[in-house]
Amino acid sequence: MVEIEKVKEIEKTEREKIKEGIRQKKEKEKVGQFEKATVECPECKSHALVHDYERAELICNECGLVVDADFIDQGPEWRAFDHDQRMKRSRVGAPMTYTIHDKGLSTMIDWRNRDSYGKSISSKSRAQLYRLRKWQRRIRVSNATERNLAFALSELDRMASALGLSQNVRETAAVVYRKAVDKNLIRGRSIEGVAAAALYSACRQCNVPRTLDEIGEVSRVSRKEIGRTYRFISRELGLKLVPTSPIDYVPRFCSGLTLRGEVQSKAVEILRQASEKELTSGRGPTGVAAAAIYISSILCGDRRTQREVAEVAGITEVTIRNRYKELAEELDIEIIL
Repeated sequence: MVEIEKVKEIEKTEREKIKEGIRQKKEKEKVGQFEKATVECPECKSHALVHDYERAELICNECGLVVDADFIDQGPEWRAFDHDQRMKRSRVGAPMTYTIHDKGLSTMIDWRNRDSYGKSISSKSRAQLYRLRKWQRRIRVSNATERNLAFALSELDRMASALGLSQNVRETAAVVYRKAVDKNLIRGRSIEGVAAAALYSACRQCNVPRTLDEIGEVSRVSRKEIGRTYRFISRELGLKLVPTSPIDYVPRFCSGLTLRGEVQSKAVEILRQASEKELTSGRGPTGVAAAAIYISSILCGDRRTQREVAEVAGITEVTIRNRYKELAEELDIEIIL
């Protein structure tokens, strides 16, 4: 009898384990379906989902479907209409950033001679406060590495501002430069050259097309040195960067020429056909993009001259002529000038 009871208990335990395993498997499948639903559009299966924080919606960038709505806003519950209100109402400091040499974690003594209550500091304490400010500035940049980072990151910020680059590109460039410093790749090279090369590689990583000529215009080093340094740090850091596509340049060039969206769509279509026939390989992406825009502007009746397109794209008119003749001939596009 005892043996039979033991066998029954073992069977009962086994059945419970099997049930528990099935339940866990179902839960995992549910979680997987939920994650898939949140990162993939159920309509067109696209992964290009964009958060619209003003309407609290998750929108597909391809087909426009609202995937999710009324999600939680992670921002503050208060509103501020100027800098002073924002500083008074915020309860935490600035977020950590790689664009400052100390990552924005150190404190600063304010330049105004007022205490925390806003009252004016007495003349006796001002001399002491002046000395504290001076030592605070010295302590923030203590060794040679920090001095190097402070100068290079300020140079990065200056170039990024001149090119109108977003914050994520600046953060990526700062991370690339920090990796180069950690691997001792700066030795024997100018800080400006490595900073410009880091900014160019960040533009490539973030799919924000900027040419070496544009980087060279805002930097203090030559285009040749930037290209040489960029190839060196990308090889040493193992950066996997795909070649720039001509399609990436189309929106910026069309915006500079004030062309309609119809012209932009037609230029992208021409470039896709050219890419399928391998007409873009081995040619400069800016030249091919400018030629496609020139062709589409004629086809859509919103003409721009070769000189206008060349000025926006930063290339010569001869390049546009050669490229647009190649595209028109290979893709059988009839252009009436």
